[in-house]
Amino acid sequence: MTAAPPAAFDLPATLDLLLRLLNTPSPTGFTEGAVRLLEGELGALGVPHARTKKGALTWEVAGRGVGHTTFSGHVDTLGAMVKEIKEGGRLRLAMLGGYDWATVEGAYVQVHTQGGAVVTGTVVNTFQSTHVHGPALRELRREQSVMEVRLDARTASPKETRALGIEVGDFVSFDPRAVLTGAGYLKSRHLDNKAAVAVFVGVTRALLETPPSRTVAFHVTTYEEVGHGAATGIPPHTDELIAVDMAAVGEGQTSSEHHVTLCVADSGGPYDHALGNRLRESARRAGLELRVDLYPYYASDGTAAWRAGGDYPVALIGPGVDASHAYERTHVGALEATARLMLAHVREE
Repeated sequence: MTAAPPAAFDLPATLDLLLRLLNTPSPTGFTEGAVRLLEGELGALGVPHARTKKGALTWEVAGRGVGHTTFSGHVDTLGAMVKEIKEGGRLRLAMLGGYDWATVEGAYVQVHTQGGAVVTGTVVNTFQSTHVHGPALRELRREQSVMEVRLDARTASPKETRALGIEVGDFVSFDPRAVLTGAGYLKSRHLDNKAAVAVFVGVTRALLETPPSRTVAFHVTTYEEVGHGAATGIPPHTDELIAVDMAAVGEGQTSSEHHVTLCVADSGGPYDHALGNRLRESARRAGLELRVDLYPYYASDGTAAWRAGGDYPVALIGPGVDASHAYERTHVGALEATARLMLAHVREE
């Protein structure tokens, strides 16, 4: 009897989950909603899962043979916290994660108060009107001191803003403006790295139908954007760690919105050469065009795990994402290619 072909990756279900994840605020340190959403998805699939003490989410799919591959990705995103309530009632921000202030100018935001209320607003600069400030607006350097949140509430003083429930230390999330176009492009903030996390659930679904050749773990971290996401919590029996994160697209890079990329080096140095070569071979067997790239201003969960003493080879793969840490875009083809590479790698005998 001929064996049934391996279960395919369910792209529509993955896109549905990804859009829901993107619309669930989860700036670093405020990830409860996104983690609960993932727990609900895993529960519906009947997959046991657990949180680490640090708040990361981990689950496994048992393999047919020996060996253990862990995929790590992060659900925390760029965001901000209220640094100051200004004299006019507007808010000064402190950034969470490494973005440039210019990339969030004009962004719609939600301020998440300790009392559970959400107050909306917009990131503007203190010289925003060209009719008032003229050339000073064009010459303005975007930095913390000149950026503020204009709240969608009638407030002109710190007292009036505090009456809304807002205080210093409240989390601020950026509206993702997630859109899936008819041409298959997904444009949104926070594809870094909710795209990979949604793919994890889709790959899990496929592996439940056709078990992998080795045990596969998925580790979703909540502090990657501030550098220490996977410093703890990687399953101790991990034989190899593959971080899955966005592949940065831009001038001088080989990464593409339509392909999966193998990153061989970033700001932390080179990743494991032998594991990278095994992933190249997995891509070849799956008929995938694998892009290979280096990112000089980038670090991943794999970097954090190694710096914390992880004793296993580490590689980094991911879908190509344009305009990283701004209003990002990828194509459904890159998401599917990433999933196919992961499945090919853990199904090899």
